[in-house]
Amino acid sequence: MAKYRLLRDRIVGDPFHADDVLLIPNAATFEQLCLAHSSEYVERVINGKLTEGEIKRIGFPWTLEMVERSRRSSGATLAAATHALLEGIAVNMAGGTHHAMRDAGEGFCVFNDAAIALLTLLGQGAIERGVVIDCDVHQGNGTAQILAGNPNTFTFSIHGAKNFPLRKFPSDLDIDLPDGTDDEEYLASLRLALVEVLSNGPFDLAIYLAGADPFQGDRLGRLKLTKQGLASRDEMVLRTLRSQGIPIAIAMAGGYAHSIVDIVDIHAQTIRIASYLQNTKSHPYLHPPID
Repeated sequence: MAKYRLLRDRIVGDPFHADDVLLIPNAATFEQLCLAHSSEYVERVINGKLTEGEIKRIGFPWTLEMVERSRRSSGATLAAATHALLEGIAVNMAGGTHHAMRDAGEGFCVFNDAAIALLTLLGQGAIERGVVIDCDVHQGNGTAQILAGNPNTFTFSIHGAKNFPLRKFPSDLDIDLPDGTDDEEYLASLRLALVEVLSNGPFDLAIYLAGADPFQGDRLGRLKLTKQGLASRDEMVLRTLRSQGIPIAIAMAGGYAHSIVDIVDIHAQTIRIASYLQNTKSHPYLHPPID
């Protein structure tokens, strides 16, 4: 979890973000959590009643702090989505817990922040349709399962074909990539996929999971994207959505590089690109300066 503290320190200390507003979000409420998860599962998480097998499946031990962090992370994506509807782009410097399913946590994910945010805003009538653009290296099985069959949502995941989870729950659109996929191959696949995603619109909100784990130095990723390739990915997604006038909430999702500095670099450049695009009308695909 150190990457989140280091990322915040990086953003706070960067003069580029001097005019950006940092907010502490409210935790997701019990009622909001239960829009995406069964009340029985939510109650057992909050009250520490998960079985040993369920805790092992999540990947870290149950603590009161774990519950609070998971609720805050979900609340942060909801807050980012709410502010995106007003401002165009907003960022949760955590989140992207896309393996959490309706009745279970998995893969370091307890509650599914993207599903919670979309279902909350749909229930409030703030949006009519939403899309999840999941560019974490692992398939968003939990998001796909929770939102399956919902006509007001569309789920897209581009990920490693042979990577976790081995049993994938189908998204509305999945792009399975072979091990070793590089920048050029990845970006070509993503470009075509975004065209298909938009053909299933219109959408009032997009939640973008900007995982750092397709990076070539990631311990769990198995893809071969460079930092520049990931910057191009971010810019492609964000510019494509903005060209359609779709508000964007960004969550950081996974990152497991050998060097934590690399993880923070990648997440920080995502936030820098988002901030840059929020405040400029420069020529498409002209990268901002990235340190």
